Amino acid sequence: MKRLLITALICAAASSVFAQNTKTDSTKAPKDTVKKDVIKLGFGEGNDYEFHSNNDTLRFKSGHSRSSGFSIGLTFARFDLGLATLIDNGSFTLSHNNQFLNYRSWKTSNVGFDVFQTGYRFSDGFKIYLSGGFDWTLIRLRQDITILPNQPTLTFRQDSIHYSKNRFSSSYLRIPLSFEFRTKEDEKGNRMHFVIGPDAGLLLNGRVKQISEEHGKQKIDNSYHFAKVRYGGFVRVGYGGWGIFAKYYTNDMFENSPDQKGLKNFSFGFTFGF
Repeated sequence: MKRLLITALICAAASSVFAQNTKTDSTKAPKDTVKKDVIKLGFGEGNDYEFHSNNDTLRFKSGHSRSSGFSIGLTFARFDLGLATLIDNGSFTLSHNNQFLNYRSWKTSNVGFDVFQTGYRFSDGFKIYLSGGFDWTLIRLRQDITILPNQPTLTFRQDSIHYSKNRFSSSYLRIPLSFEFRTKEDEKGNRMHFVIGPDAGLLLNGRVKQISEEHGKQKIDNSYHFAKVRYGGFVRVGYGGWGIFAKYYTNDMFENSPDQKGLKNFSFGFTFGF
């Protein structure tokens, strides 16, 4: 996970730097006279790599988005980095049955980003798009316990050794449907963005990662009764290329585990790459 985060940050930084370095040159390029049937890859909106099938060329295009029209392609956008919080039947305090999930608030995080997007821009100020990406919830447990795999319900074991790291995490394929509103460009060429919509997720994996002197580093993958499908809503507000986000999933985090009924996932933080 750490290597993935570093790679994602490098991709974001490299895309931004490349966009700045090529902006001047791209404005001098002559207009294409060929039909623009292209595959786009880019960071955020307005900075794209275009592959033209008719002449097998890959070039960078930096400029303003079209005021309307259909788009589809690969992207690296909406990189979310924030904190995750468990809500237990409407309370931020865990119930007795869920005390084993007591976690370190500042080390329990949510990370995600989109890699595919298709949508339609109705006007310069409004767009609807469906995207796909990946989303992780990383819970840093306080207690020296082990969440056990392949149990009839979510089950833990109290251990006699101390874990310097005890992380319980889930990874999902996220599929948000976004309704984006944005203002006109200001004198700096930036806009205000407001994005809201429903968000669905398909479980990819659950994992327990532990580090101790006795056993070193251990990783155990299992579904751990995480909901196979989750659904909820999100909101993003930002200026230019960054902003803040909040996500709340309305169904329970765990399924087929009665003691965790009503336990839900809420996250908030910063988002980069509108």
